[in-house]
Amino acid sequence: MVRYQQGDFAAATVLVRHISPRLHRFFLAKSVSRADADDLLQETWLRIHKVRHTYRHGEPALPWFYAIARHIRVDHYRKSLRVAAGERELEEISKGVAAAPHQAGELEVLLAPLSESQREVIAMLKVEGMSLEEVARAMSSSVGSVKQKVHRAYEKLRQTIGSTARRK
Repeated sequence: MVRYQQGDFAAATVLVRHISPRLHRFFLAKSVSRADADDLLQETWLRIHKVRHTYRHGEPALPWFYAIARHIRVDHYRKSLRVAAGERELEEISKGVAAAPHQAGELEVLLAPLSESQREVIAMLKVEGMSLEEVARAMSSSVGSVKQKVHRAYEKLRQTIGSTARRK
């Protein structure tokens, strides 16, 4: 590990070959799919490379590797929970929109408070049935940016629908 810190990439190759099978088993042991374990392993090595300067000479390297892998696995778990919660929220919202009348004029009135880009995103996702990736490509944007626009659009729609319901 010290040689790797000093820029000896042959030492890095030896580390990767020696430690990767152990880390891969570590990820698979927590009932992660093989593809996820592969991704987590790759992410772990990227993180190790970025923070290799924090390794303390003379201390065992294996626990240091596992600590990084554990943090990667926890981050992955938290992210999957957020994604699942977001998908459930989107599903609930889309059911609410599906229950509303689908006449073009009423849809335009419903979407009127949104910005043009938010209306485009909602139309592509919910009316056209496109995936987030397809919408991102169509808008020359990232998936994260599309998700953010959708989230903000839904928030604005909730506020609008909520204030309309309270007036009635």
